[in-house]
Amino acid sequence: MPSARETSVEAEFLTVVGRFAGPARGVGLLVISVFGVLATPSGALPLGFGLLALALGTAVAEQLAGKTGRGRPVAFALTLVRAAAICGTQFLTAPEAGELNQWALNVLTITAITLQWEWPPKVTVPAVACLLAIEVVPLGFEDGLFVVLRVVLEAALARGAFLLLLRTTRRIDHLRERRARLAREESLAVERRRQEREYLAVLHDTAAATFLTVAQRGETAGAAEVAEYARRDLAILTGESGPGGVVDLETSLRGVLAESPVQVETHWSPLPAIPASAALALVRAVREALANVDRHAGVGEARLTVEDGVRVTIRDEGRGFDPAATPAQRRGVRGSLVERMAAVGGRAKVSSAPGAGTTVELVWPDG
Repeated sequence: MPSARETSVEAEFLTVVGRFAGPARGVGLLVISVFGVLATPSGALPLGFGLLALALGTAVAEQLAGKTGRGRPVAFALTLVRAAAICGTQFLTAPEAGELNQWALNVLTITAITLQWEWPPKVTVPAVACLLAIEVVPLGFEDGLFVVLRVVLEAALARGAFLLLLRTTRRIDHLRERRARLAREESLAVERRRQEREYLAVLHDTAAATFLTVAQRGETAGAAEVAEYARRDLAILTGESGPGGVVDLETSLRGVLAESPVQVETHWSPLPAIPASAALALVRAVREALANVDRHAGVGEARLTVEDGVRVTIRDEGRGFDPAATPAQRRGVRGSLVERMAAVGGRAKVSSAPGAGTTVELVWPDG
């Protein structure tokens, strides 16, 4: 369903109909009544002006009901009284004796048509039937049959058109709801895929590193040490690493350095325990930075500095590069470092120049 802030098309349609159908009828029938009075015989002019006053008062009531939404039953009653009065006196106000009074016929048909847009059939059917009886009883068979057929047909067409538009608005609401649901499902699917990729990355950056360390050390790795590695990996994988869901970043970084493709000189400052998601982003960023040193710097050494708070710097004295000249299709720095850190509320900055080496600075949190 549409949200509370997004009104349904059906509700908007019904609001517009309720606001404008009555006032439009009031103005239209007031104009018709003016011409009806002009065509009224001079002997019946007092009656004609009385009917015009009734039409004017009813039009005012319909305007107020449409504008404020209040007094609709009163406006409905006055609408029926107006139509009944004009139809009931049709022979007195007719321009020619014995002729069908077009003033009364037009008031009846317009009233019957517009009521179909405002009220349900259980209200309009008896109301229109009563008005038809008032209009038709004084007429002959031929004129009476013509009036009945015309009013019934026009009222039925008006009701059918209203129901068709109402059905269309409901269909639009259904399509909007379906589109919103698909958008929500797509958003959830994207988030699920992101979490799956993150989980796989955690698995690679933690458990795989532990397996490699144990395999390299073989029998020298004690059971207690392996168990500690396993507990750390499980904490990161599940996000339940003790109070507040935090992990020891230094332990995770030392695991990355243990399998670094280049020799790393380290300078450590005390590190606080941080959320597993932030630790993961930093671990992956450091891993990528060391891999870039191995692939692009042309040197086999790098320096890692960890400062108070969480500020990790990786520096190499290699060939360097021009960050501004990096092709857009190469997303290594942007995707692996900048966006990864930004996603967890951190910041990554890469400084480099040809022949001047490269410095990668990772900060969490940003600010």
